[in-house]
Parts: sequence; structure tokens; C-alpha cells
Amino acid sequence: MATTAEPTTTSEHTHGPTTAKGWGTDAPDQPLRPMEFERRALRPNDVAIKITYAGICHSDLHTARNDWGGTRYPVIPGHEIVGKVTAIGEEVTRHRVGDTAAVGCMVDSCMECDQCLEGWEVFCRKGCVQTYNSADYHDGTISKGGYTDHIVVRDHFCCRVPEGMDESRVAPLLCAGITTYSPLRQYGVGPNTKMAVVGLGGLGHMGVKLGAALGAHVTMITTTPSKGQDARELGAHDVIISTDPEQMKAAATRFDFILNTIPVSHEIDGYLQLLGRSGRMVIVGALTPMPGFLGFNIIWWNRAVGGSAIGGIPETQEMLDFCATKDIYPDVEFIEMSQVNEAYERLLKNDVRYRFVIDMSRGL
Repeated sequence: MATTAEPTTTSEHTHGPTTAKGWGTDAPDQPLRPMEFERRALRPNDVAIKITYAGICHSDLHTARNDWGGTRYPVIPGHEIVGKVTAIGEEVTRHRVGDTAAVGCMVDSCMECDQCLEGWEVFCRKGCVQTYNSADYHDGTISKGGYTDHIVVRDHFCCRVPEGMDESRVAPLLCAGITTYSPLRQYGVGPNTKMAVVGLGGLGHMGVKLGAALGAHVTMITTTPSKGQDARELGAHDVIISTDPEQMKAAATRFDFILNTIPVSHEIDGYLQLLGRSGRMVIVGALTPMPGFLGFNIIWWNRAVGGSAIGGIPETQEMLDFCATKDIYPDVEFIEMSQVNEAYERLLKNDVRYRFVIDMSRGL
């Protein structure tokens, strides 16, 4: 791998530009391929991390193929990152060489606006710097993500992996984990909550696990009857098949909270009718235009529809600590780096239970 040699305690603050090896793509219709590029020298508040595992997110695929527009090629995706700290800048006090660390969807923000000061760096007024395909504040270079052997990141955006966690399964928590944990915490999901999760995929399976761990009564809502047993094994107490009108009718006004993880545009009226008084449905999956819904379905029973992104850095650390305490991990399938194109094709077919993790020691 193209990382620098492991620094000693006397040289941990010296770290010039390094050549990184990774996999990325040059165009939306091109497969990912091996690439080399330069990682910056450490700034005083930077941490260098040798990446051991990187998760694959649907966002990686959409960005690589420019599905959302705005991709700047060559692009190297990956925002679910776990590894070992190999060097630290001279001002860094939060991390030490040898620590197991994790990086999620962002690597910098202004750290001065109201959102940053309140721990919501994702909503930075200046615009947070995302882990890949995003312009660095200081030199304008475009960030390169976790499908690489190492990364350099501002220390604030580097989370601590709690001691004893299985680092090979942590990476997807940095996106799928925090995306589902954040709304559950924001809206007080707990022992008295009747909660439903719509869609059993990378996000949905984490929603089930986290909701159950928080003490909620969790129901999985799916179009696929065969996923019912999976959902129960993940911790769901009940399953509703949304294509069965009788099951949906019987569940009317049953839930306090619905976590909607469906990743594509879809009708929501049927799900709204499942919410009880002052119930809330939070959408975390669909980023594209949604069809209209019947106003009556939110006005009656005082229901609300909202959305939620990833959390800020403090909440992300809280989520990691919670998962460590409760022994919660995503269900993952390990691949080599060289299998990423095959993994993308399988992702398009929903052929993974439930998250791919790249073992960066193989196939780079």
C-alpha cells in the first residue's frame, strides 16, 4: 500500500504529501479502475488514517454514474471508512497514532456558524466538505473518498471507534447507521414507541436493529413476504406486507413513528394512514421528486411528514458508542477492492444482505 511508514512517537507530526492508491472512475459510463493520486501534507489539525475497511453506499453508485448530476471526474467514492491513525498534525489532541478511527460522509465545515457550533456540521451555512466529490475549503482540490489505502482528514471529523468493537463491521455505521439513528433520537423513539420501518435494505435493516435496541416495538413494512423472517431475525416484533390491503387496513392509526427508507420516488398516502395521533413519518431514503399526497391524511390525526439526513459529529460518536454498548452491527458481505464493479451491479438488483464492505487488504 502507498501509505507512509508507521510513524514513531518522535515523528508523528511530520507527514508530507503521499501517493494514494484507490479505485475510481473517469466517466459515468466507465467502470471503476485502479487510480493513483496525491493526498495532501498534514495540516496542523489533520489526521492521517490507513484505511482497513470501506463500506459501499447507494450514494457511491449514484455519484459514480452521475445520477444526481454534478459529479466531478475522476471521482473516487466511499464515505464509510474505518482504519488506523498513522500520523497526526501538531495541534491534534483528540487522536493518537495507533487509534482505530472512523470517517463518515463529511470531512470539514466552517466550525463557526450556528449549525456547526450546535453539533450539526452537516448543515454548515458555508456548506460542509463532503468526503468525496467536494471542493476543499483551503486549496480547492476535489475530495477523494474511502476506496483508497489512506485518507487525510480534519481531526474533528474523525470519530473514535470504541475499544472492543469488530472494526471489520463498523464502516456502514458511518452512513447507514447514523442516517437511521439520527431521526430516532431526534423524535424520542424509545420503550413506549410503536414504530414501523418501511423498506428492508441497507438503511431499513439498521432502522430495525436500532429501534429495537432503543426499546421500541418495531414493525417491518415490506412488499416482499419472504423478507418477513429476515426482519424478525433482525429484531422486528411484527411484519406487515404493504401489498395486502387487509393487513394495511388493520394497521390504521397503529404507529407513533414511521421510518421510511424507500430509496426511490413512491406514494406515501397508504403509509400516512398507519400513523396515529400526532404521528410522524420521516423520509430518509428518497432524494428525488415525490408524488403528491392527500392533505387530509396529515390534517386528520394531526400527522406530520418530515425528512432527516445524517447527524452531526457529536451524534455520530454517540451512535458508535451506543452500538458498541448494545453490540449492534450491520449485516455485511465482505468483498475485495477489485470486486467493486460486480458489487455495484448487484447493488442495482438489491442483491446484498444488507451492506457491502470492502476489505482494503485485498484486491487494491
